[in-house]
Amino acid sequence: MNDQKKCEEILLAIAEELPPVVFRNWNRWRDVLPMSPRSVANDDCLGKGPAERVYVGRNAGYTKKSFIDYLRKRTHFTEKHNN
Repeated sequence: MNDQKKCEEILLAIAEELPPVVFRNWNRWRDVLPMSPRSVANDDCLGKGPAERVYVGRNAGYTKKSFIDYLRKRTHFTEKHNN
């Protein structure tokens, strides 16, 4: 199986668990997502985060599509080396 196909399968599984808007204070964040919400916030401040940001009051979030696109850019695979 090639890396792109593996990546899309992983992202599809994650997308099935996400709400329409993924807020950084979402209580299931660490159960579903492979990174800290603060890491995403840092990337967001650097202009490297998800393309669409949503605010409800002071709570920041990202649309599901833009968040999955962001994860797609950050996902890569390495080969296991036998020592």
